Amino acid sequence: MDVDRVAREVSAFYERHPYPPPVDDLEPYRKLWTDDRRRADAHLYWPHAAYRDDRTVLVVGCGTSQAARHALRWPRAKVVGIDVSLSSIESTERLKHKYGLDNLELLQLPVERAAELRRSFDHIVCTGVLHHLPDPDAGLRALHGVLEPDGAMQLMVYAPYGRAGVYLLQDYCRRLGIGATAQEIKALAQSLQAIPPDHPLMPVLRNSPDFGNEAALADALLHPCDRAYSVPQMMDFIEAGGFRFGRWIEQAAYLPQCGVLASTPHHALLARLPTPEQYAAVELFRGSMIRHSAVVYRNDRPDHEPISFQGEAWLDYVPVRVPDTIMVEERLPPGAAAVLINRHHTYTDLYLPINAHQKQLVDSIDGQRSIGEMVSGSALRNVARVLFEGLWWYDQVVFDGSRARNQASA
Repeated sequence: MDVDRVAREVSAFYERHPYPPPVDDLEPYRKLWTDDRRRADAHLYWPHAAYRDDRTVLVVGCGTSQAARHALRWPRAKVVGIDVSLSSIESTERLKHKYGLDNLELLQLPVERAAELRRSFDHIVCTGVLHHLPDPDAGLRALHGVLEPDGAMQLMVYAPYGRAGVYLLQDYCRRLGIGATAQEIKALAQSLQAIPPDHPLMPVLRNSPDFGNEAALADALLHPCDRAYSVPQMMDFIEAGGFRFGRWIEQAAYLPQCGVLASTPHHALLARLPTPEQYAAVELFRGSMIRHSAVVYRNDRPDHEPISFQGEAWLDYVPVRVPDTIMVEERLPPGAAAVLINRHHTYTDLYLPINAHQKQLVDSIDGQRSIGEMVSGSALRNVARVLFEGLWWYDQVVFDGSRARNQASA
């Protein structure tokens, strides 16, 4: 592969087709990000650190609005957005001026040259970028060099199985020599209306409301550089880049103890596998994941501690509700007092029934008290452990574990 040529083609592609489509109204997004939502987001990445809202943030491949959104989300943070596309940077500049985002800096710069920023960041957001590079490994290594030792990165790359239809149509377009002019994209959109109803692309068309947009269609089917990673490939990719896997942004879909898999005859076999192999097997079972989004850390991070319900430290965890969760109290399964659902989950089997006593504990979550302060007596500890570990598995809560760390060091 001619890496320089492909890089030029990708840059030119985004100049012609800025993605996502530019927006001019971020007020609903601003209102969405309350202090409670910010705190939950922070503890997703730093479960054992005290809450901070003033970190330094690098948004890689920031597109037309992503960096502005993060500057709105974190008004006390220092946010830098980089992108190869000048038109995308200009779109974000307009949002910066409209919303007075003095905490936002924008630069036209490819991810591979991140070292030229000559600074490091607490948090890196890299979603939908590396899989479009001619050398994704070089891009990931560059990000390792600008992440603080105790920093955290959100990394999202495409997944192969749910995008099988996309790759079929990409090959189709290449064989026909279809380019990315407005006329060719319009003709492609019209042709897609004749796709057979059982074509593997159909689920993507149904579940992607922006697919009718010219830039979205071009980004999906006509991009000059596009690859996907299975779970094992992503784990190898992360490790080769000098990082350690932390957790999935939404982990329930990857866990054999969540959803329908927990009640199948294969659950015991899945549970015997090492954790990364469990993720890989569940990806194959579900078969329709279109992306993988994970929290990753530098592999030389000195104090990385996963959430654990072994020992007694979990009693000092402070549960923090994930904002996009709901409690349903109608049409319940037998024995359930409520069902908990995370509205971001795309698989309908990912719901958590709870009984009346568990519901009392869930109702008592206030983001201030630790689990140990919410339960009294050793008899309730096992009940609480099962419940709160389940809430965590199902993406209902994150934890502020800074008290547990302080207790351990005292």
